[in-house]
Amino acid sequence: MITLPRIMLAALVVIGSYVFVVAPRVDAYTNPSAQWSPQVVEPRPTFTLEPPVPGRRPQGFPDAGTAFFGIFTEKGPGDLTDYNGFVQAAGKGPQVMMFASGWGAQKHFDRQPFDRIVNRGMLPMLGWEPWDYRAESKTDKDRGTQPQYRLSRIAGGAFDAYITEWAKGIKDLGYPVAIRFAHEMNGYWYPWCESANGNQRGDYVAAWRHVHDLFAKLGTKNVIWVWSPNVVYENATPLSQLYPGDDYVDWVGLSGYYGTAGMETYQTFDQIYRPTLAELKRISQRPIVVTETAATDAQGRKAEWITDFLRSLPKHPEIIGFLWYESIKETDWRIAATPAASSAFAQGVAQPYYTARWSPDMVPRTTLPSTASASATPSASASRSN
Repeated sequence: MITLPRIMLAALVVIGSYVFVVAPRVDAYTNPSAQWSPQVVEPRPTFTLEPPVPGRRPQGFPDAGTAFFGIFTEKGPGDLTDYNGFVQAAGKGPQVMMFASGWGAQKHFDRQPFDRIVNRGMLPMLGWEPWDYRAESKTDKDRGTQPQYRLSRIAGGAFDAYITEWAKGIKDLGYPVAIRFAHEMNGYWYPWCESANGNQRGDYVAAWRHVHDLFAKLGTKNVIWVWSPNVVYENATPLSQLYPGDDYVDWVGLSGYYGTAGMETYQTFDQIYRPTLAELKRISQRPIVVTETAATDAQGRKAEWITDFLRSLPKHPEIIGFLWYESIKETDWRIAATPAASSAFAQGVAQPYYTARWSPDMVPRTTLPSTASASATPSASASRSN
């Protein structure tokens, strides 16, 4: 998440052949009342999951040869204003919706936001964040300092009761949920980054595996585990040092924006993503999801970037979907912000490649096209728990 102090810090390091591109601060959890209002009571989903038929291969999500698109908003499922504007601008609805939940503020599991997303035909993706955003430092270099949430404490069992409550709650939902746990760990701006908060090398993998194993021990099989770094930049923690392994990950996520603060010079899809995609190819065989992306219009090239982005994804079959950050934060990231951006996005997702649909009985794709023998395989989490 980029801020002016971070730009000043980045200026002190030598930039390589690509530009240091990080995600903007999208603290969707800074206003938890906007995330979910106690007055909103969402009915439980009414679908019925059919038992598997012997010999019949379940349909994959997304199906082979397609990609999904999703949405992430500042206010989450508690306020669907930006979601509604996004659907209108795109000309059709997304298949995934992500919302954030911080451990320090959201003390107990609540199924309401999950149900609200599923009732609108989307896979819920939980951005699960082990910190207290309310105690966040306003000094950028200290933002990742919260000793209570040190990775060694997570791995050591200090939060086991909390994790267990959420694991049981998600299990009881009865439909799939993607969990993007402790994202952008290769940076320095969160307490779970190995370069921050007194964490040591190896602590991130230990914490990830501990959380994952608690879910597996409780038989919570309906989770798609999303490991989601930031696009690589000079002096970032190496991804190979942070990857828990394919046995602990179902999808690899990725944050990458065009036009974060102070970096409005136009950058193509390849300039932003290619170095990271090359690095990921060396450490993981899991499909990739761009879990956060958006574009600025500071130079009047937002529509151009959207067109380039949506034309580039089909050239990368390892990328099975993306989520757009549809909110006003540092700038107006919304596709609904201008007719040109709306038109570019609508035309882009009208391509046959973006015809994925989601339903609760679909099985997430967890293998790359080059290694997949079918369009769908059981999720890694499910197979490990059997």
